[in-house]
Amino acid sequence: MKNYQKELDFIIEKNKKADITPTLLLHACCAPCSSYCLEYLSGYFKITVDYYNPNISMEEEYKKREGEIERYINEFTQKTHPPNPIGLIKDRYDPNEFFKAVRGLEDEPEGGKRCMECFYLRLNRAGEVAREGGYDYFTTTLTISPLKNAKALNDIGEGISKERGVSFLPSDFKKKDGYKRSIELSKEYGLYRQNYCGCVYSRRQGK
Repeated sequence: MKNYQKELDFIIEKNKKADITPTLLLHACCAPCSSYCLEYLSGYFKITVDYYNPNISMEEEYKKREGEIERYINEFTQKTHPPNPIGLIKDRYDPNEFFKAVRGLEDEPEGGKRCMECFYLRLNRAGEVAREGGYDYFTTTLTISPLKNAKALNDIGEGISKERGVSFLPSDFKKKDGYKRSIELSKEYGLYRQNYCGCVYSRRQGK
């Protein structure tokens, strides 16, 4: 199995030696998962966070997570003064995009085929935005979760990279105690930590 953290380390070191600071479109699911990713990556990339999550079927929940990401970016930037800028795209919100993508998979277990379609939906949008915006790379915060399959996410990202013609940044952000650090940062910044991924199906299962 590939070591995605080592692949990411290699890319970072290669860019540092070339004195290059690439642009990165970072798909973000929520503020807690974004916290460590931004702390870690902001020293090596010019980041724009893309908040695109039509899987969140309740608009109130969607807006709450969106607001928390915006707040974290602002407070993290003011407190730490990262060497590179961090921007935010509040992407479109249409839950029907999710329901259409997973039609027929409603009864799939969490982590099954329905989740794979959801991952593809969100990563494909990130790849689209990255290509249109001329970004050097795109990736997602989703690999930080112990409940998410890093290999599946990276495989999907690499496939979209070929389709979209923009480089996918490999990751397994739970490595190097990334998930543990995200919990620490969540407490430090008082971030809202939801108890389910986002869709109505994961909400029923509390995952």
